[in-house]
Amino acid sequence: MAGIIDIGLANADMPYTIRMGIILTAAAFLLLVCGALSGRFAAKASAGFAKNLRKDMFYRIQGFSFANIDRFSPESLVTRLTTDVTNVQNAYQMIIRILIRGPLMLIFALVMAMGINMELSLIFFCAIPVLGAGLIFIALKAHPHFEKVFQTYDHLNGVVREDVTAIRTVKSYVREEHEDSLFRKISQKVFDRFVSAEKIVAWNAPLMQFTMYISILLISMRRARSMMAM
Repeated sequence: MAGIIDIGLANADMPYTIRMGIILTAAAFLLLVCGALSGRFAAKASAGFAKNLRKDMFYRIQGFSFANIDRFSPESLVTRLTTDVTNVQNAYQMIIRILIRGPLMLIFALVMAMGINMELSLIFFCAIPVLGAGLIFIALKAHPHFEKVFQTYDHLNGVVREDVTAIRTVKSYVREEHEDSLFRKISQKVFDRFVSAEKIVAWNAPLMQFTMYISILLISMRRARSMMAM
């Protein structure tokens, strides 16, 4: 892109512009293919990992001693086998797709920026620590809220388990409204805690956009000053 603007368009060199445009299009198509394959393999690997983890956990629970059976409630074990395993599966998929690719993209982008203009690339070195500190702060603030959400899941599974297990008793004593009320309360509690957690996590996008646009403004200002000095 830099070559197209600085060389092709600046010198009205159409053959060069077309040649670089074809290379850019081919690179974008290759990126699309690799991204699709990455998503497919990451989904397959994470699903297989979750399947094996859930299977091992199930057989591990079957071998629990009486002390462990008294220590862990059934609703807690249900949460571990369902919600927690799903969260681990999603995290594993994100590690394969983003945690490995992200740092590599950052390193190569910084190298390319330094190759274009060493002085202007220093702005990125200043912006990265600010962005990293902000993301760490958001993660630390959101973590306790998600812990409360997972604790509430245990209670939710307990209410559902009691209703399903004793459904005949509930219908015999006409306790449907009471059980519905209990379920609505615990569902609302899960909703409220998720909302409070997601409100904090939602600051990720504004923080990244703010850092990116501030960097663009600083680069533009520095470039404009250089042109005025010339």
